Amino acid sequence: MAVTQLPPMALSAVSDDGGATQGILRRQALRESAARSYARALPIVPVRARGMTIEGADGRRYLDCLSGAGALTLGHNHPVVLEAIRAVLDSEAPLQVLDLATPVKDAFTDELFATLPPGLAAGARVQFCGPAGTDAVEAALKLVRIATGRDGLLAFSGAYHGMTAGALAASGGACAAGVTRLPFPYDYRCPFGVGGERGAELSARWAEKLLDDPKGGAPDPAGMILEPVQGEGGVIPAPDGWLRRMREITAARSIPLVADEVQTGVGRTGAFWAVDHSGTVPDVMVLSKAIGGGLPLAVVVYREELDVWPPGAHAGTFRGNQLAMAAGTATLAYVRENHLAQRAAVVGRRMLERLRRFAAGRPQIGEVRGRGLMIGLELVAPEAGPTAEAGGIAEAGAIAEAGAGAEAGQAGSAARVGPAARVGPVADADWEGARAAQARTEHPRSRWLQAK
Repeated sequence: MAVTQLPPMALSAVSDDGGATQGILRRQALRESAARSYARALPIVPVRARGMTIEGADGRRYLDCLSGAGALTLGHNHPVVLEAIRAVLDSEAPLQVLDLATPVKDAFTDELFATLPPGLAAGARVQFCGPAGTDAVEAALKLVRIATGRDGLLAFSGAYHGMTAGALAASGGACAAGVTRLPFPYDYRCPFGVGGERGAELSARWAEKLLDDPKGGAPDPAGMILEPVQGEGGVIPAPDGWLRRMREITAARSIPLVADEVQTGVGRTGAFWAVDHSGTVPDVMVLSKAIGGGLPLAVVVYREELDVWPPGAHAGTFRGNQLAMAAGTATLAYVRENHLAQRAAVVGRRMLERLRRFAAGRPQIGEVRGRGLMIGLELVAPEAGPTAEAGGIAEAGAIAEAGAGAEAGQAGSAARVGPAARVGPVADADWEGARAAQARTEHPRSRWLQAK
């Protein structure tokens, strides 16, 4: 988030001399867990928000480039989302229904299936899970293990799939029995030292040879799980050709392909689902964040032939959240009908251009990359090349605080920009990109970036 002079908007002023804000922050520090993270980098007290603007209790306004960690595709308090929520509340419908059928759930399922890749939508099944994406990941892993009768899992370096045990085991920083870690095609820091198409091809060959080697040591895999764009790993888009190769490799060996679209879905990357860029049709899609319109909702969508688990194999108390389904239906329909995925592609390209111009001549920024409105800046030591360990890890927090949204990357050396898909006309990308860049250079902890 960046403190900035914002264009005129309808938010009324908030009056606070700072005393109330500091008191709330002090009490938070005394009472909340040491595991809290965003609150440390962003010591603000939000009291209202609209679109991409957040206003603090002290009256200061912030440009939100975090978008609820990707959950707010339409920004804060979009009218269509608020209207959908009010309609459910006014109807006196039950708010939690476990897995019972309701008109609200039926409408959500219709809208969701209308957006899916056609090769998956025909005959697909959906499992409503608990409120977070990590629970949907757990459900997906359970599903493919039951369906295949195998226990192994193929995952990738740099991945992030959630905070529960199974999801963490599939993530890049873990070492877990039964999980075979494969190299992700990370162009800037290529594990094979070559990058580009050659690096992606070597990654695919590595996976293929390992699976075909009877002495390769990989447990028989129940599935392969991947992110079309690694988010927490540093905003690393998977090459389209490489994704198609993963689909070919898994299909030829009857290994279900699981696409984790928790962060990438609902138009953020410039397509409704990130797998659409490559034309890849996975066997399983894990969906959360934006599908709930800012409210907690997570689902797994999968091919009907995998639907062999018994009743009660996966459940969750809050899987019938009617407010989230109503908000999700409104969000999915608005994104689809207003072509916001296409807008994200156009605006994202414009933002990438602006940020790359900002990075030119600044050796501390090794790379600006992304897809649509998932954008990352790779930070390096000023004197180092792309193979060096990141030298700006301490500064990544300052960059995130100053305007990039969040810290990420395999060494904590990337800063992420993730504004709402409804960022506005293309002209807004110029304004936003310029303000984010200016905020970085103006921020008192970001002087490291000003060296040339």
